[in-house]
Amino acid sequence: MMGEAGQPQSQANSIDTSKYSSENVVEYFNNSEVAMATVNFSVPEDIKNAFNTTFKGVNKSAVIADLMREAVERAQSQQRSKDAYERILQRRHHAPHLTDEQFRAAREAGRP
Repeated sequence: MMGEAGQPQSQANSIDTSKYSSENVVEYFNNSEVAMATVNFSVPEDIKNAFNTTFKGVNKSAVIADLMREAVERAQSQQRSKDAYERILQRRHHAPHLTDEQFRAAREAGRP
C-alpha cells in the first residue's frame, strides 16, 4: 500500500525522530501537529518503585516513549528475521538434493 509521495504506507506515516531527544519528546509532540496518546499499564509495584527511583527528575513519559519505540523496533526486527528464515526454508524445498557422496565430491573439487 502506498502513502504520500509514493512512499510505502509505513514510511509515509513515520515520524522524523531526528527532531527530538528523549528529554524533549513530550514537548515536541505537544507543540506539533502529532497527536499524543495516553496509555495505561499495570505493572508490579516493585518495578514501578524502581522505575520512579531510577528516573527521578527525568521526563518519565519520554523514557516510556523511548522504551516503547525500542520494543516496536525489536519486535519488527524479530519478525523480519523470522520471515527471512521462513523464506530460506521454503527455498530449501526447491534446492537439488545431494547424496553424501555428491556433497563430499563437490567439496573436494573446490579445494586446491
